[in-house]
Amino acid sequence: MRGRKKSSQVLDRTQPVLPLGLGYVEGVTHNYKRHGATTVFAALDIASGQVFAQCESRHRHQEFLNFLGHIDANVPEELDIHLVIDNYSTHKHATVRRWIAARPRYHVHYTPTYASWLNQVEIWFNIITQKAIHRGTFRSVKDLVDKIKRFFDQYNNNSKPSMWSATADSILTKIERLCKGIAGTVH
Repeated sequence: MRGRKKSSQVLDRTQPVLPLGLGYVEGVTHNYKRHGATTVFAALDIASGQVFAQCESRHRHQEFLNFLGHIDANVPEELDIHLVIDNYSTHKHATVRRWIAARPRYHVHYTPTYASWLNQVEIWFNIITQKAIHRGTFRSVKDLVDKIKRFFDQYNNNSKPSMWSATADSILTKIERLCKGIAGTVH
């Protein structure tokens, strides 16, 4: 699976973060200075839970192709690669289409518009945002990229495959209940 986290911004708080104390929460100023941004490209190996990731300065088709080359170099040749990607124009660029077409082990699956929740790597982006980026203070793009890379390494050292806990029957039952609820509403 593949994903792209657009523009992780390099934000530096204008005042230091105040620590937690008795009776009050951690204090974080709403003011910050912007020092640039990075784009994170990531691919999730669903069998191992490991993440292949790269930070790029932009999110054009050239950077996406660079990332696909990274995946190609790191995934054993005997394995097929299934890319679950959104309909972002970078993924559909003619150069990208030709690159993928020349590699029969690649299989592209586009998610419907507004269905990024179908892409498991989006869950990983939420994890890295919450655990490494959200409360951080970064003075340069390099600081942010270094933090993200350290997170990748730590995450991959302890990775486990994601396991679906819902059965097909339970999902279909929920859908049936939803459809009945929608059909019974008056518009």
